[in-house]
Amino acid sequence: MPAILQTGSKNKSLAAPWRRNARQRLRVWYRQHARDLPWRRIRDPYAIWISEIMLQQTQVATVERYFPKFMAAFPTVAALAAAPEQQVMRLWEGLGYYRRARQLHAAAKKIIAEHGGRFPSDMDTLRQLPGIGRYTAGAILSIAFDIPAPILEANTLRLLSRLLAFRGDTASGTGQKLLWQTAEDLLPKRGSGQFNQALMELGSLICTPRNPRCNQCPLKLLCPTNRDGLQNHIPALRTQPMVEDVQEAAVVIVRHGRVLLRKCVAGERWAGLWDFPRFPLPKTIKPRPSVASDKHKNIANSVRQLAGITISSPQQFVTLRHSVTRFRITLDCFTARCNGSTQRIVTASNNGHGQLQWVKPEELEDFPMNTTGRKLSLLWRQHTRLRAPPTTRN
Repeated sequence: MPAILQTGSKNKSLAAPWRRNARQRLRVWYRQHARDLPWRRIRDPYAIWISEIMLQQTQVATVERYFPKFMAAFPTVAALAAAPEQQVMRLWEGLGYYRRARQLHAAAKKIIAEHGGRFPSDMDTLRQLPGIGRYTAGAILSIAFDIPAPILEANTLRLLSRLLAFRGDTASGTGQKLLWQTAEDLLPKRGSGQFNQALMELGSLICTPRNPRCNQCPLKLLCPTNRDGLQNHIPALRTQPMVEDVQEAAVVIVRHGRVLLRKCVAGERWAGLWDFPRFPLPKTIKPRPSVASDKHKNIANSVRQLAGITISSPQQFVTLRHSVTRFRITLDCFTARCNGSTQRIVTASNNGHGQLQWVKPEELEDFPMNTTGRKLSLLWRQHTRLRAPPTTRN
């Protein structure tokens, strides 16, 4: 194995022969094994930006489904900027990390307002746009403009750590500086976009977190981690946060054939999306159909505090379980009627409880919702159809 590192007076860098060898091997491998992904067929910086934001913390197979529909709805940055936020969020529904969609929308408006609709092609300007950090800017510049800008994301971080046999903390200042510098040193002067994509592809398909397929890796003869059998130790495992069990309730409130939705406000989980009134349950309450009226009083009081309306006789009809970040959530779902005799119907206005709106059941599809909210709407409609009395004919 050739020497990987050469030592200067202050820094360590990849030796030039090693770099040339690695680049050549990686290019050959990528030409043979690159996946045919829709965003790789174009050089439009707008489309590349959309794909890179979607790919953050999201599997490629999922983005393959969402990317064509999103681009069909918003084919240009001007179309995205002009779209209502609700339409943007609805098309993003299911991708998760919804802050990305809000930042996309805000950045598109800024490109129109401050850059005449032309996508910026320099690092400093790109990084002033909402949601664009160093990695995303580097991906756009290299892939769309062939500007030699380095990238560092989960796949390349793992790959470069193994190529350097770096056993330190990859999130530390020292680790980040070393890995970013390595990513920059590896870049060729031309074809940096394809090279960056090859690095990401190799990390995604071959240099995986567990059980990497080192025998299929074009860089296996250049990799000290492979040589020393340290794949399970590099990069160093990070401490996983403790998972917290959380009990919550959601209520589908009905009045005059409509149901109440609430728009989550800034600082809340799923900000900008619509949901049924949802709130945490005290740990002392165990929501089961057999529990007496104390549970119903707690549900009614929580709805009054959250949405400013009064309900009667909440009835549980399903329990959903899901995870969000470090929370494992048990969501008990109820249906109830609004006490309309003493309450006026709330329309889409801010009354101190967040934006509220009564909608027809068939209109629920038009509102962007989180995954459990969408599932709850479908289950509730099934529940009400099952309970509906049979139609009689004279």
